Amino acid sequence: MFSITVRDHIMIAHSFRGEVFGPAQRLHGATFLVDATFRREQLDDDNIVVDIGLATRELAAVVSELNYRNLDNEPDFAGVNTSTEFLAKVVADRLAERVRKGALGEEARGLAGLTVTLHESHVAWASYERAL
Repeated sequence: MFSITVRDHIMIAHSFRGEVFGPAQRLHGATFLVDATFRREQLDDDNIVVDIGLATRELAAVVSELNYRNLDNEPDFAGVNTSTEFLAKVVADRLAERVRKGALGEEARGLAGLTVTLHESHVAWASYERAL
């Protein structure tokens, strides 16, 4: 399986509900490094997984929809604990939709899968992996 990874970052504010979150129940900020890894079994006709420039552009577009937002105030996340794991799925699903619509080029329709990893620090991260 071949893969390429592109990276961006996101800064959000949010709070959590539930004792398991301790002090994070209060409003707090988070900065995540966001990695999107695109996979395919065979390289395309240009011997690439996907155009890195297009992948970078589309990841930037997805994270810009969330960047500098208080997620507690976003209608899409009303009543949801926006954990790192949950946000990795949100980014992955939004990227997958862009792939489906052709934003990464026609050759990207041959991608097998996508993994999005949000790094909350140098010692902790969460990922969501999905088929395309």
